[in-house]
Parts: sequence; C-alpha cells; structure tokens
Amino acid sequence: MTSLSKICLHWTAGANIPCKVDIEAYHFCIDKFGRIYKGNHKPEDNLNCQDGNYAKHCGGGNTGCIGISVCGMAGFDLKNKKTNYPLTQNQIEAMVCLVGYLSNYYGIPINEKSVFTHFEFDQKQRKRQGKIDITYLHYLPTLSIDEVGSYFRTKANWYKQKIKEGKYKFEKKGDFYEFDYID
Repeated sequence: MTSLSKICLHWTAGANIPCKVDIEAYHFCIDKFGRIYKGNHKPEDNLNCQDGNYAKHCGGGNTGCIGISVCGMAGFDLKNKKTNYPLTQNQIEAMVCLVGYLSNYYGIPINEKSVFTHFEFDQKQRKRQGKIDITYLHYLPTLSIDEVGSYFRTKANWYKQKIKEGKYKFEKKGDFYEFDYID
C-alpha cells in the first residue's frame, strides 16, 4: 500500500484568498493573512489516485503526495516579477509551519526528495510543463529561484522541531485554521 510520503508546495496563480477551484485542487490553501483552509480532499485521498477522488495538484506526482498552496500570484510574470497578488510573509510562515506539522503527523522527512516546490518537481520530469511555483518571494527578492525550496525546507525543519516541543498548536478558528504560538 502506498503511504503519504511527499509534500508539494504551490501557489494558486489566483487572488490572495482561496476559491472553489483551489479548495478542490489542494489539500490545504493559505490566504494572505496566513489562515489555512482545508481542501475538499483529505491527504489520505491521494493514497489511491485511480478512483478519481483525490486532490489533483501535481500532474504525474499526486499519488502519496500532499498538496499545499499559498493563494496568489495571478498574472505573475517571472521576468518582470510583477503581480497584483504577491505572496505574503504570513502565508509563507503558515505554509512552512504546516509542512513541519504534517511532517510530524505523517512521518514525512523534510528533504528535497520529499518536500519540494512544484517548480522543483517539474525540473525533474522528462517532459517539463514550465511550472514556476514557487520561484519568487516579493519580500525576499534576492533569494534565487534555486534557493527558494531549500529556504522553505530549512524553515519547515525549524517549525517541525518547535511543534515537537509543543511551541505551536494547530487550531480551528471558524472556517479556517491557524498555528498559535504557545509560550
């Protein structure tokens, strides 16, 4: 039986809040404030991608893979680095904290083979689709395309440890979730 063994990080290429399409495509979506919304599919739905009932976030790589997407980057042009919906630091912090949480929960190690951006996944395919998510952070403009995934994994490992120590708690707040810091 397949296990959940990977996490793929995306941006929605939409506005800074999740829409119906985003909620269907990803297991978790994160708005500009760092609020986390669960998708229509549980991560476990991606154990079997033959039945059509799974989150279709990573063409050719969905089986055993959890999809997390930060909302934003509609109309982004990689050359000019412009969009009306840039990703926020709050979103990225929530995303890497969620990676740490899911890593603990499902026993997924945080390394480049098991936690990667959609861009990194695409770069390893024989037939590339030109995916550019996530390759740019407006609040860290000097971070190169090739450094983004490593930056995320480093932060996620830090959060993973803090979560193990009981410093962050995943809490439901109405129709979304947030991580609360426990002092």
